Amino acid sequence: MLTHFIQEAIPMRRFALSLAAIAVALPAAAQDKTFDLKFSSWVPPSHAMHISVKEWGDSIAKATNGTVKVTLYPSQQLGKADDHYNMARDGIADVTYISLGYQAGRLPMGEAGNLPFLMTNADGGSRALDEWYRRYYTKEMPDVKMCLAFVHDPGALHAKKRIVLPEEFKGMKIRSAHGTLAAYVTGLGGTNVRVSAPEARQALESGAADAITFPWKSIVLFGIDKVVSYHMDLPFYVSSFTWLINNDKYNQMSAAQKKVIDAHCTNQWAGSVGKTWGDYEAAGKAEIRGMAGHTVYTLTPAQIAAWRKAAEPVYKQWADAARKAGYNPDTALGELRAALRKYNAEFK
Repeated sequence: MLTHFIQEAIPMRRFALSLAAIAVALPAAAQDKTFDLKFSSWVPPSHAMHISVKEWGDSIAKATNGTVKVTLYPSQQLGKADDHYNMARDGIADVTYISLGYQAGRLPMGEAGNLPFLMTNADGGSRALDEWYRRYYTKEMPDVKMCLAFVHDPGALHAKKRIVLPEEFKGMKIRSAHGTLAAYVTGLGGTNVRVSAPEARQALESGAADAITFPWKSIVLFGIDKVVSYHMDLPFYVSSFTWLINNDKYNQMSAAQKKVIDAHCTNQWAGSVGKTWGDYEAAGKAEIRGMAGHTVYTLTPAQIAAWRKAAEPVYKQWADAARKAGYNPDTALGELRAALRKYNAEFK
């Protein structure tokens, strides 16, 4: 299998990141075994996250003197999007990219990052989520190694008609980004359409869905701009993600190689991955605004307040799940909001 990496130069602002990771790593010993890590991703080769995967893999290879390499398998080549947690656990892939919201209640604490009207940007939001979730992930993910957590730039509501109030969801079929938004949609009388990102355009084209929650540039990347025309300019939600590493593969590495991997699974790297993808997605808003036949619109303060008020049952649902898992939801959400304030990413 050939590597499908985007051929882009590493931005100078991230050069120091690679040097720092190399500096703290032990030099790989000459007798270290070699590893070619299979990194499975379910988005297409041109996706912006793969810029970070290439940078990450190149930095690891350099720090291990070439004994650990990373090969990307995009576009669900190794398995469906929903299966990527199990793929990391079972060794079908060595590293996977998962959406926490695709795990059907498996990761209740991680899904706090999916609550609507919580974050405003991907850079600070990723740093905050990663810092916060490291307190909880070992209990939720005991059978894999979490490398880092991050979010995409806030997504919006894109539809075949203009929607300004939450009660307009009643009777509509909406492809939701994850389970949290699905609960929001159904609570407002809409029908949730459960398909992964690569299948979303077909759902809209066939009439199975009337609207979609999606980040901006990905609307164009997946061709969804051909089937929706109205775009709500509001940081409606984010989706939370992690990179996971197969425990057995990690444990087979030498101490020096493990130290390199650990130096590439940091909060700094989480922010870098989030910002690279976030900058890409944010640019899509201006692109769509300039397209003929598309309307990007804003809401009044009263309309925004109505959407946030309508989200209260979803917050309660998450709190109930967190409490059932043995956590204090008020404390946990307070910690996450404090981290978002720290990194200038809180929705106010």
